[in-house]
Amino acid sequence: MPNLQSAKKRMRQAASRTKRNRYQRGSLRTAIKKVRDAQSAGEASAAYAYAEKLLDRAARKNLIHRSKAARHKTRLRALLESKFQ
Repeated sequence: MPNLQSAKKRMRQAASRTKRNRYQRGSLRTAIKKVRDAQSAGEASAAYAYAEKLLDRAARKNLIHRSKAARHKTRLRALLESKFQ
């Protein structure tokens, strides 16, 4: 356990950020899965729009790397175009 006040605060901050990051990362994964599992073109485009928004936000907040977000968006878009064309 930390003895210094600043170390105690850092520990609290790290715990709350870990909790928030875990929730956001889980939401992101779920959104990506919904795009992949979509059965109709309308459902897929709505799911893609939401996943794209989450990916951009995660990249902006450094939850994931911006290149990883771009790669996910490109591959999901290609999947939708091949699946529903």
